[in-house]
Amino acid sequence: MARQNDSTVTEFVLEGLTDRPELQLPLFLLFLGIYGVTVMGNLGVILLITFNSKLQSPKYFFLCNLSFLDLFYSSVVTTKLFENFVWEKNVISSPGCMTQLFFFCVFAITECYMPTAMAYDKYVAICSPLLYSVTMSQKICNMLVSGVYLMVSFGGVVDTIFMTRLSFCEDNNICHYFCDTLPLLKLSCSSTYINEILVIIGGGFNTLVTTVAVIVSYAFILSHILQIPSAEGRSKAFSTCGSHLTVFGVLHGSVIFMYLKPASSSNMAQEKVASVFQTTVTPVLNPLIYSLRNKDVKNVLSKVMHMSL
Repeated sequence: MARQNDSTVTEFVLEGLTDRPELQLPLFLLFLGIYGVTVMGNLGVILLITFNSKLQSPKYFFLCNLSFLDLFYSSVVTTKLFENFVWEKNVISSPGCMTQLFFFCVFAITECYMPTAMAYDKYVAICSPLLYSVTMSQKICNMLVSGVYLMVSFGGVVDTIFMTRLSFCEDNNICHYFCDTLPLLKLSCSSTYINEILVIIGGGFNTLVTTVAVIVSYAFILSHILQIPSAEGRSKAFSTCGSHLTVFGVLHGSVIFMYLKPASSSNMAQEKVASVFQTTVTPVLNPLIYSLRNKDVKNVLSKVMHMSL
């Protein structure tokens, strides 16, 4: 255990996803494959939207930002996870741990708000198509995305600052595969009351606001879909909305399970599984659900592939 002045921990040891040696190689290959698909899928979406004039509407602007988030969100956590599988002891410095915590907080919170903006965009497009070009102008889209990044960056700075104020003077073994808020709070030998209040208020506010906004948006969308005379059209619309809500539910379900449940019911093994869904499964699902099921994106991708052959 590295200490400074015999009191302050200067580095942490990440326990990893599992301590069973026989699972290290299979899990490494599994997560390597998932991460590869995540990188290729999200990077492909970003390049397609950026360099194709047919994909320059607000819907694809938000989708491009979501793919950017997924790409870096997964990288912040997964790259460190690979070290757990490769090295016997995965050490991270205290500044490195706080840096990972900051970016994790920023990307995790933004990951909740970006689908909310996309749900609002879909609501305007379906329920108020005549006002769409005015309501979702490029200026308004830029303001929405910039506002989200500024808000979550402020929240990440606040969380990280209050975490650096804590003292870590006994155990430096983090029972997780990355530097997350709750495992760090359990290691602290000073009062974590303010940090716990921040987790409850921040997590509750972000979850409530985004969930209510998405539910209201899709409630109006579904009411509009029910008015579609074609059964085939209704079925296709319900399928699209259902897949979007499923991804949103997986993300928010894992967040609620990890951060908003009673402390007495804490189980680190279950929290690790929930973290995998939050940081690994969601980023790989988003390009599949939002992009490859999209007719315009599939047509552009098909043309690009034909041109390259």
